Formats: sequence, structure tokens, C-alpha cells
Amino acid sequence: ECKCHGMSGSCTVKTCWMRLPPFRLVGDNLKDRFDGASRVMVSNAGSLRATGGRKSRYNFQLKPYNPDHKPPGVKDLVYLEPSPLFCERNPRLGIQGTHGRQCNATS
Repeated sequence: ECKCHGMSGSCTVKTCWMRLPPFRLVGDNLKDRFDGASRVMVSNAGSLRATGGRKSRYNFQLKPYNPDHKPPGVKDLVYLEPSPLFCERNPRLGIQGTHGRQCNATS
């Protein structure tokens, strides 16, 4: 977005700035990526170069957990482990669970 400055709108000086999209649009796009996130495994990129794998600038490569899925793109959201079930008690993770209450696992 830009704004002109000067006598009678002559635009002798032009000030421009970046503008974020509306918050709702950012949230909707992030939610779409979250819903489409895929589980991956980390592979040592050094061993993959010999087999024709793409060189990674971080020295590791993400491979799909399910071999039938395609590798993630640079803008895809990925995860290494499934989220814990917060309805069930898990002292190791500090999750109290929902004992005595109804659990909504999708909320």
C-alpha cells in the first residue's frame, strides 16, 4: 500500500509499506494447512544424496511416514509424532485427562 505526499497530490514523495492480510484470512489458511498436515520421518540427507535425493540445506530430509504419500512441500505443515490423547490421563506428559467429565477430542 502506498501514499503520495506533495503539493496538490503531485506525489513528489511516495511512502509505501507492507500490509498483512485480514486476520481471519491468515487463520483460515493456517487451519487449512493444519488439517492437511502430514506425518514425516527425519532422514540423514548425507545418505540420500547418493540415491538421488534432493540436497537439504539443513543436512536432513523429511520423508513421508506413509511410503504411499508424496514428500512434503516447502509450505506444507508436518509433524513427527501424533498429538497425545488429552482425554486419557498421561502422568509422563502431565496430562490429567477428563476423568468424571465428558471429553470432546476434536475441540
